[in-house]
Order: sequence, then structure tokens, then C-alpha cells
Amino acid sequence: MTVDKVVSSSAEAVADIPDGASLAVGGFGLSGIPWFLIDALLDQGASDLTIVSNNCGVDGGGLGLLLEGGRISRVIASYVGENKEFARQYLSGELTVELTPQGTLAERLRAGGSGIGAFFTPTGVGTLVADGGLPWRYHPDGTVAQASPPKEVRTFGGRPMLLEESIVTDYALVRAAVADRAGNCVFHAAARNFNPPAAMAGKTTIVEAEKLVEVGELAPDDIHLSGIFVSRVVALTPEQASRKQIEKRTTRPRPEPQEAHR
Repeated sequence: MTVDKVVSSSAEAVADIPDGASLAVGGFGLSGIPWFLIDALLDQGASDLTIVSNNCGVDGGGLGLLLEGGRISRVIASYVGENKEFARQYLSGELTVELTPQGTLAERLRAGGSGIGAFFTPTGVGTLVADGGLPWRYHPDGTVAQASPPKEVRTFGGRPMLLEESIVTDYALVRAAVADRAGNCVFHAAARNFNPPAAMAGKTTIVEAEKLVEVGELAPDDIHLSGIFVSRVVALTPEQASRKQIEKRTTRPRPEPQEAHR
């Protein structure tokens, strides 16, 4: 008999996340982020959180809400982005930020979910990423309180590479376009960004799904994330599934239609 991983609500799904937990969170900017799991976690009240995500949302949206609420103490990310509060907390010494090259961050998550303890990559060789000294935390006066340590560098095939440790988190929050009751997931277009590796890295992975189907409805070749990585599934309503904001809307005037030639 297939295990049914569906829970009744986002609130139930995140109810056991404690203070001090680490969470891998899918999405890129606001694309593919688990909107309702983040909202539920905000309502739940957990604090002193370590967040591993490409970025930390925007002011007033996504992970930015947890940041504004003072719930996050440390962020491992590759991009500060459009979030002014993120930059303010980092520069004022309120937040520890480990900036990591984007591809390296994705691979650290994927490696963690694959049981790989560390790996070598050429990305960052010859920079502060390898040599150490990246400011992780500032004092309120602007001096560096904590800096990144140097990393081991070896040569493989005549090319220097640095050692990066994998990431495993207590929980992962992701959003899927479709999931079945066993947790097998399909992601749509740009939402298939950090969601699969984030899901793999979590010891307990929670998925909010825009559409829920029965086991067997997804063709095996269409599945992007195996249900073996998923602990809980929350089925969104059609109204919730349609919530897909963007960071910044840029438009230009449409050209006037030309008169048809006579």
C-alpha cells in the first residue's frame, strides 16, 4: 500500500519546526517559492532560523517576511537581490550572511541530499571564496566581526580546485507544480530552479503543490523529484496556486497599430 504523505494544511506541515532550525528553501527571486509554507512558518513563530536559499525574498514578500519579523539569524545564499532589509541587517551586524557562488550553492544542496560530504570545484579559486576573508558578519560600527575561513585547494587534471562542504538542513520548504500523494513532484519551467536540490537537502522536506494527483498518474519520466525525498505534501487550492508574484514589473508602451494598406 502506498504511503499517503498529504497533510491537511500548511500550518500542520510546519507545526514542529523549532527555534534554531535550519531550512533549505526553494525558489529564485519570487519564482517557485513556497509562499504558503513561508506564511505558515511566520504565523507559527519559530525564530533563530538558518535559511539556505538562493536569496532571501524581497521587502514585504517571501522569505523577506521572516527577515522583517526578526526570525532569521543566518542566511547562506548567493544573492542579496532587491531586499533592502536584508542588506540593512547584514551591514548593521544583525544577520550572519554566507555568500556562496550560485552554482556552488546548488551543488552543495544536491550533494548533501546525495550523501556526498564534500566536493572539489574550480569556482572561486583565486578569490576570497578560496582564500578566506569574506565578511560573514559585521560589528555595528562596520568592522568585520566574522570572516570566512580559507578553503583547501588541490590540483586535479592540472586545474586548481577548492573544497566545498555539502549542506544538509533540518527541514526543506519547496513548491511543486504537481505532486502525487507519495510525494513525487513535477516542477514547471523556471520554478525548477533550486526546488529539487533544496528538497534533497532537507531531513524533513515539505512540499506545497499547485495540483495534487493520485499515485500512478505521473509518468515516471516526467517526475523531477522522487517522493523518497519528500516527507509531507500540502495541496493548494486553485486560488492559492494562482499566487505567483514577480519581483519587478517592467513594461514599455505598445506601438500604435499601423493603418492597413489600401
